[in-house]
Amino acid sequence: MLAALLNKVKESPMRAAIFTAPDASPVCADFPEPTVPPGSEPLQLVGAGLHNVVRGLATGRHYGRGQMRYPLVPGIDAVARTSDGRLVYTGYARPPFGTMAERLFAPFQADVPAGADPLAIAAGMNPSLSGWMVLTARRRELGALGTVLVLGATGTSGSLAVQGALALGAERVIAAGRDQGTLEQLRGEGATTVSLAHDGPDSLERALADVVSETAPGLVLDYLWGSVAEAAFAALGRSGEDVEADTSYVQIGTLAGAKAALPADLLRSRRIRITGSGVGSVSHEEMLAEAPEVMARFADGTLHLPYTAFPLSRIGEAWAHTGRSRVVVVPD
Repeated sequence: MLAALLNKVKESPMRAAIFTAPDASPVCADFPEPTVPPGSEPLQLVGAGLHNVVRGLATGRHYGRGQMRYPLVPGIDAVARTSDGRLVYTGYARPPFGTMAERLFAPFQADVPAGADPLAIAAGMNPSLSGWMVLTARRRELGALGTVLVLGATGTSGSLAVQGALALGAERVIAAGRDQGTLEQLRGEGATTVSLAHDGPDSLERALADVVSETAPGLVLDYLWGSVAEAAFAALGRSGEDVEADTSYVQIGTLAGAKAALPADLLRSRRIRITGSGVGSVSHEEMLAEAPEVMARFADGTLHLPYTAFPLSRIGEAWAHTGRSRVVVVPD
């Protein structure tokens, strides 16, 4: 398939990470140049984040997999350089042209702030926007954030959501996760922490009930779902009468399972809204409108995360990386 596609292209191909099928391993090889509209020009890759959504789309596990065409270049966003030397954040190219290629083109571009680490921007924009969008929407709705509970706070996206809630002035941020080292770090930044490293749903429920008994959260960001969500529902249902008037429970990730049982009595016993946030429920335009503010937070250090850079030629190693840092794919 790849050879047939390349034969249709007259100009010299570029080097890129390539998936030839959902069950294949990525390789670094030649791929056609992206199609660029008249009056525009391709961008030069600086760094593209290897996010969970990138893995899911390339391997056919994400709900947006229907738009994928193979062979394809993975990657949904990147930091790139323009012909006049500016660094821009860009994203959402049309498949099969992703961002893990020497040259790329996408309709959206926003200047990277002076002094910002471009690879930190590449690593952090996608995972930070998942929580930032929910937090800013809630603050616009109510004028304040109140108490925020983040389930899955020790993952990359969850940790950035905790940082974002603190930066946006939440009265109390409860960070719930399994990794003790990350919990200690978040506690040092001002969060109340609770460990989810418990066996059995009853233990999870007790751990969450203890931490929400003082003030029930008005906003829950759930990156886990599955059994953790069920424990959270039970904890919220027994949190007593001293609750905020309106609880918004937002499902973002499924690291603990794709399904969770929702008890009817929770819906009847308190004012709670359960919604989801992701591509489809939030438009690309809405997400990208927040990009300048989020990049500014990375530039001043409010938002931060560890990352590891891999060159395109080592895309196989990058894809297999299992450390806690976010992978950023860079040119050779």
